[in-house]
Amino acid sequence: MLRAPDRGECPEYYFGYIDLAQKDDILAALESELDRTVELLAAIPSHAETTRYEPGKWSIREVVGHIIDVERVFANRAFHFARSDSQPLPGMEQDEYNDASNFGDRALPELAEELRAVRGATLALFRSFSDEAWTRVGTASGFQFTVRALPYVIAGHELHHRAILEERYLPAMEGC
Repeated sequence: MLRAPDRGECPEYYFGYIDLAQKDDILAALESELDRTVELLAAIPSHAETTRYEPGKWSIREVVGHIIDVERVFANRAFHFARSDSQPLPGMEQDEYNDASNFGDRALPELAEELRAVRGATLALFRSFSDEAWTRVGTASGFQFTVRALPYVIAGHELHHRAILEERYLPAMEGC
């Protein structure tokens, strides 16, 4: 079973996400938490998908797109690092990614389906790693990460944004 990363296995900033993730079986948590997120998304009426909890914030559709983008980026990092790729990987400018996407124009059920597909690919990749691969280290955005830290970042990032959807977006939808 994969154990949670120790401090120092990635930048301290990411422990804000890692600390939200379930520690006992991260791959099972990635499956079960996705189900909860998709259930939440399915309960959002289509007329409220473009809700923003305040001006200048992303819409619900854009938040889901951001979750998808981040998972792709971090799973790709895990792939490179697990394969002992010594080349540093670039960072991700989330606002630029969002601005260049068409997430705001896509229906939420379509985005939820894409999130499921991305998660399926992520889990297949993670299940393919050897015990040794999880301990490998790589560099992204100028910082070092162990492969082991990355599924926890992905899981915690999803939980962080699901909480924002529940706490800020759902109340804002009431006026829609």
